Amino acid sequence: MTKRQPSSSSSRLYPELLRYLMAQAATFGWIAEDRKSDLAKVSDYIRDSLAKSGAARMIFICTHNSRRSQISQIWAKVAAEYYALAGVETFSGGTEATAFNPRAIAALQRCGLKIITEDPDAANPRYQVLTSDAGTPQLCFSKVYDAAPNPTGGYCAVMTCSQADEACPLVLGADLRIPIRYEDPKVADGTLLEAQRYDERSAQICGEMLYMISLV
Repeated sequence: MTKRQPSSSSSRLYPELLRYLMAQAATFGWIAEDRKSDLAKVSDYIRDSLAKSGAARMIFICTHNSRRSQISQIWAKVAAEYYALAGVETFSGGTEATAFNPRAIAALQRCGLKIITEDPDAANPRYQVLTSDAGTPQLCFSKVYDAAPNPTGGYCAVMTCSQADEACPLVLGADLRIPIRYEDPKVADGTLLEAQRYDERSAQICGEMLYMISLV
């Protein structure tokens, strides 16, 4: 299957981030075949949606919208930028709202992303995620999956955890619903392995989102 190549415009990304993306793009061979099959289904949806309307929307859904779904939203959008795939819009949500977890934010920052907020002491801060100083930031904060600014129709629902998948037998407005589950790095919170587990999960999600977009 023909895969996209990184765009020349990717050179505008923060250098540390670009090196990280190149490293993760070299790990496609490590992705399990069953996961590649599910990721390819999302790729097909993106391709078809772009052909029909010029836009493809995805909502990554997890229980608390604090870790895996946020990381997935961010890396999917970054992957689209890396491969210069216009029209891809990514969102995330939960079955309940909490806050974007600081440990997940720290892991993403270690990859070279710039993440800032004007209200760090808020119960549910709003973060801007930047891939370059000239880029348009992603706005990230915890919300239920059908809350603004998320679309209420015409999107692919990607279920990133089993609890959310089971709690939402029906995701209203979704054209396609597919489970692509990730182990929760929360299990290592407060342990010596905390940073390692978050880095591992971020790397896995980044590599799989790059693979997914490369197939479009």
